[in-house]
Amino acid sequence: MDANSPPPSPAPPAPPVFRLQGVGKRFGHQWVLREIGFEIAAGERVAIIGPSGAGKTTLFRLLCAVLPADAGQIEVFGQPCAGLRGRKLKRMRRDIGVLYQSDNLIPQLRVVHNVLMGRLGRWSLPRALISLLWPQDLPAARAALERVELADRLWAMPGELSGGQQQRVALARLLVQQPRVMLADEPVSQLDIRLGREIIELLSSIATTLGNTLLVNLHTLELLQGHFQRVLALKDGRLFWQGPPAGLNRELLRELYGTEYQALYLEESADVR
Repeated sequence: MDANSPPPSPAPPAPPVFRLQGVGKRFGHQWVLREIGFEIAAGERVAIIGPSGAGKTTLFRLLCAVLPADAGQIEVFGQPCAGLRGRKLKRMRRDIGVLYQSDNLIPQLRVVHNVLMGRLGRWSLPRALISLLWPQDLPAARAALERVELADRLWAMPGELSGGQQQRVALARLLVQQPRVMLADEPVSQLDIRLGREIIELLSSIATTLGNTLLVNLHTLELLQGHFQRVLALKDGRLFWQGPPAGLNRELLRELYGTEYQALYLEESADVR
């Protein structure tokens, strides 16, 4: 490079994974989300909290384009979500992996088939159908199950597994999918606190392994510490507060959760000041 030539221009910053501006959603005449606005950066780990009925699950459905917004604008990977159709919509959904409150496994299919469901967004229809008879990409399924410590359950039926093991199979499905973003909608609400902590730790570890973005709806606030960089709190369909987990305190949580606060068992917790 010529000493007198100007230095190269820095690369433009990557767009946020999600950008929401004035987003609202209604069912009938009732608005369940109003004036929601925030950005999520690539690689960020964010927890969504709030009382029952705050709109957390509806927000996730908007983010993965299962539902359209009725007001405002949602951008995903720098593109407006509204109007996406066909291949563009399929490509966007392929890049967003979702872990549900229940594991969403198909009980009639063996573990290997459930794990390989994560490949459906990348396979043709004929290959997907063939895989139901002769599982395609067995090495990927085995590697994913080994990552979640279930390597010996490849040919098991979901009904033979415990609740925690079924949720691990769902995590293996995410590993096979290799999404850019993982949305986990209260993934530990049906597990005890020990198993819930294991699942959150696995989610965090997988996000690190894949280098992707992680958003988790959480009702168990004991699991916030050590895994998330930011918390978004929803109340009555609005963004009530956002900040680092260390910014949460008992007064804020009492105002956020109202009558649900006592059920959170925070009085004995050392994690919330």
